[in-house]
Amino acid sequence: MNRLSPMFFLAAAVVLSGAAHATEWITVERGPLVEHLRLDGVIEAVQQSTVSAQTSGTVVELPFDVDDVVDAGVLIARLDDSEQRARLNQARADQAEAESSLDDAQRQFTRIESLHESGVATQAEFDNARNSLASARARLARAEAAVAESREQLDYTRITAPYSGIVTDRHVELGEAVAPGAPLLSGFSLEELRVVVSIPQQFAELARRERQAEVSLDDGRVLSTGRMTFFPYADPSTHTFRLRMELEEPDGTLFPGMLVRVGLPVSERQALLIPESALFRRGELRAVYVLDDQDRPRLRQLRIGSRLDDRLEVLAGLDEGERIAADPGRVFERAARGDRP
Repeated sequence: MNRLSPMFFLAAAVVLSGAAHATEWITVERGPLVEHLRLDGVIEAVQQSTVSAQTSGTVVELPFDVDDVVDAGVLIARLDDSEQRARLNQARADQAEAESSLDDAQRQFTRIESLHESGVATQAEFDNARNSLASARARLARAEAAVAESREQLDYTRITAPYSGIVTDRHVELGEAVAPGAPLLSGFSLEELRVVVSIPQQFAELARRERQAEVSLDDGRVLSTGRMTFFPYADPSTHTFRLRMELEEPDGTLFPGMLVRVGLPVSERQALLIPESALFRRGELRAVYVLDDQDRPRLRQLRIGSRLDDRLEVLAGLDEGERIAADPGRVFERAARGDRP
């Protein structure tokens, strides 16, 4: 088969007998076209944090490293607890002593109270016994609080994962001494993700009012989003407003830091629309097969504008009401075979 010259396309001189009867034809119509502002968004984890030490000690156990997956409640770090255990034992001893002192004070008060009612003990002796009992109760309360605090400090030597996720950074090594507030491990959860995007100032109010956005990936997948949060202030350096959208169904293929495409509707107008499947492509050529007045298909070059799902906007080359081939490839194949009337 001979190679077709470029003039075959540009002159649009293909005339095929019977093609109009063998091909489905579509009437070109106008329809609403929503213009979208295309922005780059970033996926981030809703739950991302750095776990820090809440007591002092030496790191004696680090079961996980960077990129490891951990479950909620699992031990992720342990500190030497000898000091905390000693404090707890001392606090328990002080509590036992305070309980014994309270028992003595209670018995003394009961005895003095009975003598006071009989007129044997003086008012001063009764007041002293009552004050001693109150002091003993206060000492026991302080001792119990010290035990609770010591037990809490002991618990702080075992650091567990606050949620299921992935370790992203390890800030300490085995044998390293840490103080309260020292960072230990960082991580995030993949179970809850969101998209953050910066909106130019001139479109911020429209986006806030319409509350519509489409988030998609490079492969064309559209992500389902939930609640939107508009930040009430602009970035002073970029003069943009941040919009945060929750992703409803993270499927394990999305990770924090990934770029996504965010489309915000900014205007709507009437446009001439054709199915994308009706467009004939060859190199730089964009055309459709149009039926002329004698129902003969002719190739006509177009200028294409915006895209709306599976439809394309036609800026030039077609008029409303004209009929075009739904399958231009089929018409082209007939022409390439050299079919004639």
